[in-house]
Order: sequence, then structure tokens, then C-alpha cells
Amino acid sequence: MKLPGHPHVRYRGADLVVDDCVVADLARRFGTPLYVYSRRAMLASLADYRRALAGRNHLLCYAMKANSNLAVLQVFAEAGCGFDIVSGGELERVLAVGVDPARIVFSGVGKTRSEMRRALDAGVLSFNVESDPELDVLSEVAAAAGKVARISLRINPDVDPQTHPYISTGLKANKFGIAHAHAVDTYRRAAALPGLRVVGIDCHIGSQITAVDPYLDAVDRLLDLVEAIESHGIAIEHVDIGGGLGITYANEEPPSAELLMKSVLGRLDARGHGQRKLVLEPGRSLVGNAGVLASEVLYLKPGDEKNFCIVDAAMNDMIRPTLYGAWMGIVECTRDAARPAFRADVVGPVCESGDWLGRDRELAVQPGDFVAVLSAGAYGMAAASNYNTRGRPAEVMVDGSDVWLIRERESTADQMRGEHLLPVR
Repeated sequence: MKLPGHPHVRYRGADLVVDDCVVADLARRFGTPLYVYSRRAMLASLADYRRALAGRNHLLCYAMKANSNLAVLQVFAEAGCGFDIVSGGELERVLAVGVDPARIVFSGVGKTRSEMRRALDAGVLSFNVESDPELDVLSEVAAAAGKVARISLRINPDVDPQTHPYISTGLKANKFGIAHAHAVDTYRRAAALPGLRVVGIDCHIGSQITAVDPYLDAVDRLLDLVEAIESHGIAIEHVDIGGGLGITYANEEPPSAELLMKSVLGRLDARGHGQRKLVLEPGRSLVGNAGVLASEVLYLKPGDEKNFCIVDAAMNDMIRPTLYGAWMGIVECTRDAARPAFRADVVGPVCESGDWLGRDRELAVQPGDFVAVLSAGAYGMAAASNYNTRGRPAEVMVDGSDVWLIRERESTADQMRGEHLLPVR
């Protein structure tokens, strides 16, 4: 039985499987908490974009902040993707898997001078510049190095993506991008600065977007600017529409990547810009539904007002529910129809009342059983921490019946490496 929105995660008889791998068996073999990713699911999500983009001038850059494990990056690199990065550390990860730097776009509001120098030395395709001060610093750094930084300006189009406030990035009140009203003047100034070459225009309006219209509104606003900018003799080689397409966590019905791309390309064609190179930066939509987080049930704790199912995964392993109030599916790894269900909040061991993975869930489990948090491939391990001196989980990749350990479980010694005691007096 397949689970809605999760074509590669299903029940085979009583067992939850990812591809052809029984999740409970993986949990026993590698321990818990454990992230499990399907390579087939990632490539299937990528294929949805590719079908609509076939024959068009484009660069699809995986937004690696969603999941930056080296093996995940390798999957997309071998598939010919570019990469959207937001830090010097992410640059080093992409280079470590052999990606051509000319397929990397460098986004982010707070790039440091050292990050700029490293990216210039590597030869990234473009810096997505997000403010006038950043423009000045990048010009200075590039000129001092005797290099030319290829730039796009990230424009804030003031489009409401109708998503959670924490992941909405295209409104006037957000910290991202250059205001639409100031864009033409900023482009004119950028074109005159030493060490810079204008190559594109960029926007990213948010994440977990479940409708097409906000994208089309943003595209229209970008194209209005392209026409105004080029009227001043500044050529725009590519239009970057960012990412943000949502996935199914509960009952969301986001458009398919194929439908979204066909709609965007149709708008470009209708506006007479179909020949331009299109850059896009999907993240969650490529990896989100490809992963689950397996966890062992430790205790069932009845209470006067609430029951609790205490598991060994916590907010440090998966921050989304605590940070956003996000709903994520939680299911038994082995179903037993004869076992009574227990309605409870699913919580972890971290010493915070905010340490929860799901509220008021009905699960037929006992201590020692395993549960799986669904849609855990994005913004799970990438945002994991060591709070309470908890080691970050292990990660495995599956493909059919093949399994690879792609990150070892973090030990306490790993966490303390680099720390130093004071001298003994």
C-alpha cells in the first residue's frame, strides 16, 4: 500500500519499506534515530522537472541547503545538475564531489569577503547579490583579486507565496533581496562598478509553495524589470526564478514540477522571452518525500491531560515541527492490526517542552517498536544539532534492495573534538 505523496515509501504487507528495503530492518542494523533516503525517489522528482524543460535553455541548480550529504550531492551531480549554495562550507561540499564550478550559483544575504574570494578563485557561475552594500564589497574583493565577478541581483518582487512566515522570502518585510522599486537604479550602478559583470536577474519568493500563481506573478515582475534594465543597455543573459515548490506532508496538493515548469515557460514565451536561459533552484521538491526518519519507541506515558509516546528522535534531529509548527506524518514501521492504538503526542528525550515531532497521533506501538517520520528528506539532517550533547543520526541511501551507509552516527568524542580544557592551576 502506497502512502499519499510518497511513491517510494509504502507498506508491503505489515512492513514499511523504502524502495525494497524494510525500514525496521534498517533501524535494527544501523541503529536509531536513522535517516533513510531513496535515490530512486530523488531521480524521479528530478525527472519531473526535466520532462518540461527538455529542449529549453536552462540550468537546474539543486538548492543544497535542503540536504547537503555528500552522497545526495553526488546523485544530483551525476545527473548533470548545477547547485545553489548559500555558504563557503556548501561550496566546499559541492567541490568535494567534483562539480564544475561554472554550474554553481552563490546565494545568501551575508557572504563574507573570504567566501567571496574562495568562490571567485573557484570560478562560480554567478553571485546572487542581495543588497547594495554587498555589491560594493564584491566589487572591491573582485577588483583586488584581478578577477571579474559574474552577478545577478536578487530582486524582492513583493509577491505573497501564501506559505509560513518563516519561509516566505519575497515580501517587502523580508530580509532578502533588493526592492523591486530600486532594481533598475541598482543594476545601472552595478554595471558601472569595477570587477563586476551583470549576467542575470534572480528572485526566490519562499518555500513550500503549493500554487502556481505566485510564481507567475514573480515572473511577470522580473520580466518587467528585464525590459527596463535592457533599455539602459545592460544585457540580461539568464532569468533565475529560484525554487520553493512544495511537497505533500499532510493533505497539501502542490502542482507537479512538470506543470509548474510548463506554466512558467508558457509565460516566458507569451512575454517574448522564451529564448532566455532559465535558471531554477529546487530543493525540498527533489529530496523531501525521498526520506524518512526512523526512531525507536522508548516509553508510552499516559497522563491526566495528555498521553505521550516517547521516542529516541528529538528536536535536534528534526527541527521542523518545533520551529514551524510543521505537521509531518508519523507511522508504524510494522503494523499489527491486533494491537490497540494509543493516542498521544510523539515527543523526544530533549529537555524542552517544545521537543515534539507530532501532536495527538494515533499509533499502535509498544516500547521497542519503530516509527517513521515521513517526508523527512529536506531540512531534517541539514538542520540537525548537538543540543543536549546528542550525536546527530546516521544516514543511509537505498536504491531498490541496495543499501549504503552515507554518514556514520556521530559519537560524543566527535562532538568534543576541538574543545579544550583550561590549564590546570
